[in-house]
This record gives sequence, C-alpha cells and structure tokens, in this order.
Amino acid sequence: MEIKKFEVLPRHIGFIMDGNGRWAKNQGLKRGEGHIAGAKVFKKIGEYCADLGIECVTFYAFSTENWSRPQEEVNGLMDLFIEYLIDGDARLEENKERQMKLKFIGEREGLPEELLELIEKAENETKDYNKITVNIALNYGGRAEIVHAANTLVEKGLPITEENLSRAMYTADMPDPDLIIRTGGDFRISNFLLWQSAYSEFVITDTLW
Repeated sequence: MEIKKFEVLPRHIGFIMDGNGRWAKNQGLKRGEGHIAGAKVFKKIGEYCADLGIECVTFYAFSTENWSRPQEEVNGLMDLFIEYLIDGDARLEENKERQMKLKFIGEREGLPEELLELIEKAENETKDYNKITVNIALNYGGRAEIVHAANTLVEKGLPITEENLSRAMYTADMPDPDLIIRTGGDFRISNFLLWQSAYSEFVITDTLW
C-alpha cells in the first residue's frame, strides 16, 4: 500500500468500528463472518497508521454493553480476540519492525482466562516498542472508566480534580484523541472515550467497517 506524506498528522486517532454485522447481512453471511472480516480491516488500519507515523490509535473492539448480545456472537468475538493474539506470535518480527506497542484498556474481570493470559503476554512482549501505541478497548465503557478513575483517587486519598482524573484514566500516558472516526453512519459516541474526547474532531462515514 502506498503511504502518503502529510505535513500535519493527528497524534491520536480513535476508531469506533461499526457495521460488521450489517456488512455480513448484505453479503448473505452470518454476523460472525462480518467480525472476522472486520478483524482483518483492524490489522490493516493499525499497520497503516504505524506507517503514516501516527503516535497512538485506539480501537473500540468490545464494549461493556456488548455482553448483552446473543451468547453465540459473544463467544465468537472472544474466540476471535484469542485467535488474533495467538496469530500475533507469528507477527512478532513485523510488530518489532513497526515498533507497535499493544495495550488493552477496559475491565479485565469477566474475560476468559486464556484471553487474559494472551493479553498479558502481548503487552509484555511489546512494552518497550515506541513508534505507535495500539490500544484495544476490550470490555470497555467510557462511564465505567470515569467511575474507575474516581474510585482510584478515593482509594489513594487524592482530591477529585480534572488533572487527577486525567491521570487515573486508562490512557493517562497518552495524548487525548485529536480525531475520532466512526464507521457505519450512526451519529453517536456509544460510550467511547467520553473523558478524553472533550475536544476531539469527529468524522462519521457511512462506510461499514
């Protein structure tokens, strides 16, 4: 893929990946097959952002509300995350070359044990990479993150101020997103990076992820 050159780039882009189910339906496929296709796009976009020189990207992969979806679909998504991380072992050199640091933001409680082990392994293996940070928001909700940050400050006996809350967020060591892109055409934020997106620019596209 040809990499364009830009004089100015956003430091941090957030992606709300919407439309996999509708894409699958349009193709006469099952919803799970749409998620499999979406995972390939996720990999492609992450690598393209790294090659462009973006400092940080955050992908909304699975929200706290997604647990209410049909169990078969939830199980398929968990298997897809596990498969992605297992396949990541084969991309170690590629990730090293691109210096892609992987981080998972969200609540760990409730995730399958195998997935938790693979998350820890991926984060440890890439923790020293410094070209781009790829955040995967998994079992994530913006409201839950703010509550978590507030409780963290209370436990530490710190005052609840804007500065302290920002330091207690999952993305505390990263710039706030300059740009948030949502595919699928819906004009809503869906509980994604509520605190961090106060001054973000938004782009909504009808294109299905």
